[in-house]
Amino acid sequence: MFDKSQIREHMEVIGADGVHVGTVDHLDDSGERIKLTKHDSPQTEGGKGASHHYLPIGLVAEAEGDQLRLSATGENAVNMFEEDQ
Repeated sequence: MFDKSQIREHMEVIGADGVHVGTVDHLDDSGERIKLTKHDSPQTEGGKGASHHYLPIGLVAEAEGDQLRLSATGENAVNMFEEDQ
């Protein structure tokens, strides 16, 4: 199992295929989701501004240097984004 203490602010999140998914803001309060920065978050439908997205911690395969590699491809990971609750 992945050691979530390796997750640091501003790490790049990449899919298993090497595609950029986002940048770590921090772990949410539950410690079970990674909050991504708004900076490189896509705009929502209807032209609203970018928002924070979350990914389940279970998607992280490994941390190497300043990157978190996911077990899902970049496209699949984006499809799993969770919105602010």
